[in-house]
Amino acid sequence: MSGEGVSREEFSPGIDWAQVHRRLREAQSALDQAAGPEKRKSILKKRAMALAKEPEARDRREHIDVLEFLLAHERYGVESSYVREVWPVNDLTPVPCTPPFVLGIISVRGRILSVLDLKKFLNLPEKGLGDLNKVIILKSDTMEFGILADVIFGIRSMPLRGLQQSVPTLTGIGEEYLRGVTEDRLILLDAERVLSDKRILVDEEV
Repeated sequence: MSGEGVSREEFSPGIDWAQVHRRLREAQSALDQAAGPEKRKSILKKRAMALAKEPEARDRREHIDVLEFLLAHERYGVESSYVREVWPVNDLTPVPCTPPFVLGIISVRGRILSVLDLKKFLNLPEKGLGDLNKVIILKSDTMEFGILADVIFGIRSMPLRGLQQSVPTLTGIGEEYLRGVTEDRLILLDAERVLSDKRILVDEEV
């Protein structure tokens, strides 16, 4: 699964033709001084590879991998670098004296993790498929917990350019948790901001 494809050319920065011509002149000068056809072929090959790598590197920096999931009939995403794994909901144990958005704790490979309901945490409408059987485990250097999802779609690569920073029709989500919205209406959450929210630390004090 992936979102609608976006051509690389559409989001690549403009080509610096002056720099390209300068490199071609340098290559030609090297060729003129080289002896033999094999040497010339080697120089041309190396120069072509060098010119090809730079746009590819820029393109990778301008795209991120996102885990896409469904919640309350809307498509959300979190950057995959903050996702440890996806885990089935088994033996969710409620914990007393915790905020309403903390549904309980689960054991994942010997680690006890809190499980959050993003609908309550982000003040989203209480609607959805009602079959929340997957937990997305988010992690940072200082925090780790799970969030429930209606459906897990998978990983997609998406460009950072073109992200809208806010959309008036999206109600209930504070801008501090919203990294942007894509043209095809995928809501990219700021996983780092969610992971660092001090409200979640209440669970550790119980």
